[in-house]
Amino acid sequence: MAIVNRTPDSFHDRGRTFALEKATEAVTKAAADGADWIDIGGVPFAPGPEVTAAEELDRVLPVVEAARGLAGVSVDTFRPEVATAVIKAGAGIVNDTSGLRDPAMADAVAGTDAQLVICHSLAAPRTEYPSPRYGDVTDEVGAFLRAKVELALSRGVRPDQIIIDPGHDLNKNTFHSLELCRRLDEIAAIGYPMLAALSNKDFIGETLDRPQQERLAGTLATVVFCITRGARIMRVHDVKAATDAIRMTEAMLGWREPAYTRHNI
Repeated sequence: MAIVNRTPDSFHDRGRTFALEKATEAVTKAAADGADWIDIGGVPFAPGPEVTAAEELDRVLPVVEAARGLAGVSVDTFRPEVATAVIKAGAGIVNDTSGLRDPAMADAVAGTDAQLVICHSLAAPRTEYPSPRYGDVTDEVGAFLRAKVELALSRGVRPDQIIIDPGHDLNKNTFHSLELCRRLDEIAAIGYPMLAALSNKDFIGETLDRPQQERLAGTLATVVFCITRGARIMRVHDVKAATDAIRMTEAMLGWREPAYTRHNI
């Protein structure tokens, strides 16, 4: 899953694809580099200035249109009204990093062909949550996700529509995110496809002492590790490098045939 943000304050690209022309170029490149899905964002989860629903739709809808036919389309939003509009425009995944803070998000997805990513987080979108504390982060994240899955099902979302995401770094410190990686198989055991959004995150930077733009190697190591622990959708910035790492991992696990075989044949 590639990341294309039409935001001036996204944590990694810092507005590089905020301009519509740059966003559509990024969509085309992500598809060419092997992305199965392109996740389009109009409002970051992190604290920042208010962006209205109308502004968010103005940002994401043209990119949804540009991505259709090139790859599957996902939209990262916490607003049910935005979810409804982007599904009508052709989005196949709604990526709710707020973890169904507004249960109406489930209503927006129920009865459609779209899928819903339910992500663990504690803070309301765009707000601070300093110094998060957990007794057992994996157990608590798992309990949260199970409860939110039950909420979605109770509002008519089908089981085959649900994807879960433990929310690495979202209201978690580096030790929490590393612990989630180690025990990711326990989250996978909930029984739904699992997305891992790891790319260039601060837990990688703090572990390796690497600034934001020097975390690719750490990201790739984390991607491969999390696949072996049950992650099946990897949300990444560097699509080409991640695709190679993922496909090589799949081949070693026996899930993918080599692209060709000439060596010593």
